[in-house]
Amino acid sequence: MTPEQQARQSIDTLLQQAGWHVCDMLHANIHAARGVAIREFSLNPGHGFADYLLYIDGKAAGVIEAKKEGATLTGVEG
Repeated sequence: MTPEQQARQSIDTLLQQAGWHVCDMLHANIHAARGVAIREFSLNPGHGFADYLLYIDGKAAGVIEAKKEGATLTGVEG
């Protein structure tokens, strides 16, 4: 398992323990639960992907951008 896969598995587990419904884009349903976390969410053209896009009650509410320890969010904070 790659470090990225291990991190994703850890983040998925933490989100699920906190009550989030975690899914990928192919199985996304923003109304599946009160809190839905969608993995590798495609952003507008030229902006790549968000590691997780968080929805609460069907409305986008936040983003999780996972980086290696010590890495900054410079370049993805927008």
